[in-house]
Amino acid sequence: MRDFPTPPFPSQPQNVPGSQRKMDPDPDCGEQSYTGHNRLEGKIALITGADSGIGRAVAIAYAREGADVAVAYLDEHEDAQETARWVEAAGRQCLLLPGDLAQKQHCYEIVEKTVSQFGRIDILVNNAAFQMSHETLEEIDDDEWLKTFDTNITAIFRICEAALPSMPKGSSIINTSSVNSDDPSASLLAYATTKGAIANFTAGLAQLLGEKGIRVNSVAPGHIWTPLIPATMPDEAVKNFGSNYPIGRPGQPVEVAPIYVLLGSDEASYISGSRYAVTGGKPIL
Repeated sequence: MRDFPTPPFPSQPQNVPGSQRKMDPDPDCGEQSYTGHNRLEGKIALITGADSGIGRAVAIAYAREGADVAVAYLDEHEDAQETARWVEAAGRQCLLLPGDLAQKQHCYEIVEKTVSQFGRIDILVNNAAFQMSHETLEEIDDDEWLKTFDTNITAIFRICEAALPSMPKGSSIINTSSVNSDDPSASLLAYATTKGAIANFTAGLAQLLGEKGIRVNSVAPGHIWTPLIPATMPDEAVKNFGSNYPIGRPGQPVEVAPIYVLLGSDEASYISGSRYAVTGGKPIL
């Protein structure tokens, strides 16, 4: 059993969306530990929010399992280049796709560029997200509410719609929901609302795409140590992040990646319409 960092964590305020390079302790995305077994050999994956955190861990795992990877991200260029370095070190191709998924046209462009480079999309991982913490409803302005929805759920609809013509039978769509879809945090009202929407969108889309042979599932992480945490939460919450979970610590991105590998693989050929918790013992029902 490996030892992972436990709180308390040092103060480390960052600007949104945050940078993995500035975090203490450094998130573990499997750079030194994930071992692949060719479970995704020859597949093509498009992963949003893959510059850091869960997205980077999934990109590294997918590459080591044999997939070429397109990495969509906002503007964290140094983090994204580090992800690309690990993907390429695994002997796979990596396409970097910077830009704002809250913009309709960019959602279409990342699909177009991925298909132009690789010919198709076998695995679509919608992982990018925006959140901000607020203690009152009045603190949330209209623009922030819309940005949260455009980034977290509307972008998923647009990307799925654009990608479907290039996804062959047997493909997989994996959407990142959250423990907030089941147990919403009041201080993350807009974010939690979108995560509930993602869970429902996933369950409905799985039914629509079943006859096409395309599977759709969601993953519901709990407290995972990623750049969004110091960038969007108050110091005290960062200091004690994950301490109230049964395991007593936040999860590391590498601990989330294996479920994305399973759901992207042919081993999950009869798994669709489901939501998978990675929550360190905190149940979702």
